[in-house]
Amino acid sequence: MASTSSPSTMTGTSDPPEMSERIRNAADISVIVIYFVVVMAVGLWAMLKNNRGTVGGFFLAGRDIVWWPIGASLFASNIGSGHFVGLAGTGASSGIVIAAFEWNALLLLLVLGWFFVPIYIKAGVMTMPEYLRKRFGGKRLQVYLSLLSLFVCVALRISSDIFSGAIFIKLALGLDLYLAIFILLAITAIYTITGGLASVIYTDTLQAFIMLIGSFILMGFAFSEVGGYESFTEKYMNAIPSIVQGDNLTISPTCYTPRADSFHIFRDAVTGDIPWPGMIFGMTVVAVWYWCTDQVIVQRCLSGKDMSHVKAGCILCGYLKLLPMFLMVMPGMISRILYTDKVACVVPSECVKHCGVEVGCSNYAYPMLVMELMPDGLRGLMLSVMLASLMSSLTSIFNSASTLFTMDLYTKIRKRASEKELLIAGRLFIVLLIVISILWVPLIQVSQNGQLFHYMESISSYLGPPIAAVFLLAIFCKRVNEQGAFWGLILGLVMGLIRMIAEFAYGTGSCLAASYCPKIICGVHYLYFAIILFFVSILVILGVSLLTKPIPDVHLYRLCWALRNRTEKRIDLDAEEERHGEADDDDDGDGGDPEETRGCFRKAYDVFCGFQKKGPKLSKEEEEAQRKKLTDTSERPLWRIMVNANAIFLLSVAVFAHGYFA
Repeated sequence: MASTSSPSTMTGTSDPPEMSERIRNAADISVIVIYFVVVMAVGLWAMLKNNRGTVGGFFLAGRDIVWWPIGASLFASNIGSGHFVGLAGTGASSGIVIAAFEWNALLLLLVLGWFFVPIYIKAGVMTMPEYLRKRFGGKRLQVYLSLLSLFVCVALRISSDIFSGAIFIKLALGLDLYLAIFILLAITAIYTITGGLASVIYTDTLQAFIMLIGSFILMGFAFSEVGGYESFTEKYMNAIPSIVQGDNLTISPTCYTPRADSFHIFRDAVTGDIPWPGMIFGMTVVAVWYWCTDQVIVQRCLSGKDMSHVKAGCILCGYLKLLPMFLMVMPGMISRILYTDKVACVVPSECVKHCGVEVGCSNYAYPMLVMELMPDGLRGLMLSVMLASLMSSLTSIFNSASTLFTMDLYTKIRKRASEKELLIAGRLFIVLLIVISILWVPLIQVSQNGQLFHYMESISSYLGPPIAAVFLLAIFCKRVNEQGAFWGLILGLVMGLIRMIAEFAYGTGSCLAASYCPKIICGVHYLYFAIILFFVSILVILGVSLLTKPIPDVHLYRLCWALRNRTEKRIDLDAEEERHGEADDDDDGDGGDPEETRGCFRKAYDVFCGFQKKGPKLSKEEEEAQRKKLTDTSERPLWRIMVNANAIFLLSVAVFAHGYFA
């Protein structure tokens, strides 16, 4: 692996060592150390403050989180280091359009808070596959969605975040890629494994704060360096590298000249790199899957104190999502102006000289700015920002993936598992995930297409639409049944995988070399493909459902929109399993030694895992009251009016932003 991990040093350039020397000063190092100490302190505080000895406490933070940590955590778990590297890199190569992916979330966050979360809370579920099991019955949907979600976690989220974080660390500290990744994951794992969701949410809030401060400072430096907004728009259009011929290639000017529509969000429907119909419809389909049905995001909302707090958290996250255009995309474009030869290189041999990759160095746009522009101390702060964004999205993914595994897969294997066993299984699974993620990194290193963000979005477009279709119909159309949902998902998965595997096999092609993928499979833009996939899935789901028996209403109370306010007792389709579970809980005693006989080691282990906080056993009435609290979606009238007014204002801001940059 030595050859792939440090290509830049082999080609004889002295850039990276020089850069990594820059971080080695007292100011930068002390900022980074302080950052780590504070993060660990906040994680420990949240871990000791909350009850982690129950499944609800560990995975849902005891449904006790107020609106601002929810909003900040939604933002921090969404913005990973992949965003800093990917958004800035794509901004450098094709202009502002990529920020539309971020702005698209504004509408979907409101849909999540106002339509999806109330149903999930009334259903009393902890995971998304669990909702499908209650709504449709049967086990196959639950197992299918759990496995697919875990695959997406590794293939898409964890690995692209680790890869982009590693680019940064390699550039800044000059460490070996794998050593850097290992150190990062070890620190992240400690407080996720011990602290559960509460410590993840509070550390996320701290990370979001650090990310915003750091990236605002960098944006200020970048704009002052380039001479303000007017000068930025003018200079970007002339940022053409000095070496445009070589390696016996005939390179077309379109490969290195900034696009004429660089400062427009709505681009031509046929020739645009992100066509406007795809942006409005295709991107929305993918966003329904990510924002409304994804475990990482929904789990944040399910931990809210009440419905108003959840909605306010969604609104806060919406306002924060307006910022990436100015904090990441535009600085990426400025990086192209300041370091044109490196960031916008086109001749493969030149690119290899600069960053060790033939396809292009646009992924280095943001790291370059940090290393070149920031003074001592602030450079350490920005490295902390990158670590913050990386660690916050990783911890969120680890916690949610372990929830999925424990609640949806492990309980199938061990039907009589005690609560303690479930908590230990969840924690061990995080360790396994970390090992798999490290093994996946070489795959991304090899398939390093020029633009990380396009890699992330295209894979989402191949796997997400069928899931979005199933959840939308599950909530808004009570006629849909298990057979329809299952066959819709399977057909959608097959179509998506054919396209995804073809792209991996033939490559997506670059400006210099076209891809040989058959036109019939790869000829359609990935956002158009998402729209086709979504509607095919909907037709199959509805078709099969109408040909088979409907589910009686008595099984659907409070599980779909039409029956959300019914108060009658629901007979769950998975009632048999529930009953087994309850019987086992009754059998499950304290499972062990009385307090006096425990040794020091055992007591320390219990504190570490949060097992020592066992509340008194609840009576039937208290259990009922607790269950009512967990499924309550009522709001105070004043707060309802406040959040609704804010939501309308957020939508008007979104429309204005799209109109201004259209």
